[in-house]
Amino acid sequence: MTAPEMAVIGGIYTHTDVHQAAVIDSVGRHRDTQPFDTNPSGYEPLLAWLRAQGEVIAVGMESTGAYGAELARFLTASGITVVEVDRPDRKARRAHGKSDPTEAYAAATAVLSGRASGTRKSRDGVVEAIPALRGVRRSAVTARAQTINQIRALMVTAPSAALLDKLRGLPTGLLIDTLARTRPTGDLAVPSCAAKTSLRRLARRYQTLQQEIEEADADLAPLVTWVAPSRVALPGVGTETAGSR
Repeated sequence: MTAPEMAVIGGIYTHTDVHQAAVIDSVGRHRDTQPFDTNPSGYEPLLAWLRAQGEVIAVGMESTGAYGAELARFLTASGITVVEVDRPDRKARRAHGKSDPTEAYAAATAVLSGRASGTRKSRDGVVEAIPALRGVRRSAVTARAQTINQIRALMVTAPSAALLDKLRGLPTGLLIDTLARTRPTGDLAVPSCAAKTSLRRLARRYQTLQQEIEEADADLAPLVTWVAPSRVALPGVGTETAGSR
């Protein structure tokens, strides 16, 4: 009669280059720990190693939405239950020491004890698509602010009183449109010509960033409305605010 297969629980400490995996049995005894590459060529050996230890009940893992996202997807697709493990506080880590194997065993133990019971953070749904789009939008907004600041700073130092008199006091939108339509001519070795040329280029950069932000808003609007319709319906709440978490 064949003996029943031992039940085991895995734990994985995720990194950018190497994932450290560990296995414990159903009473918490450490069985083995091994490092595996953080790419598809390392996922199959990791899965085979886990299954060779016994019947895999679950695998605890930190960063299932970041460093461990791809591996978590692979294990889930392979029929393995992946449990999100919260990162222990720093005081606890100092008390028990910190090493990759120790962290991997701790992830497995957290599942066994019930301390970790969260569903892995999927990166496949609309909820995770929104932050990616918002991140690009946010960087464009930052770059746009830097551009207008650079324009205004250059206007202050530009060696052309006539230029300053014409532009001083214009609202941002009109200022950008005016500068973008200019056609500076002359020798770029002359400071006033170089300043005018630079201002025109900066204005065009601002317009490009503005268009990028508007396109991002157009992409985000239907996704945010679908995920958070009640937020979008609130007075004064736009796509950017409603899409924040």
